[in-house]
Amino acid sequence: MNVKEIIGKRIKELREAQGMSQKELSYGADLDRSYIASVENGQRNISIVNIEKVAIALGVTMKELFNDGEFNKHSKSSK
Repeated sequence: MNVKEIIGKRIKELREAQGMSQKELSYGADLDRSYIASVENGQRNISIVNIEKVAIALGVTMKELFNDGEFNKHSKSSK
């Protein structure tokens, strides 16, 4: 799994855990719903600015967003 897929999976996981739709997340983050969908599907390279917007809309810190075992596996395997 590449980093775009890991970030997208994590965003989707956090969004679904809150019972939030892509439309609700896109509204809260001031981003297009199709953009959120492409990020969640690992098709889009999301900027750090938009990662912050998504974290705020999800009500989590950026640390919490990146606090996932997949990130740790990925960073160890890419060294």
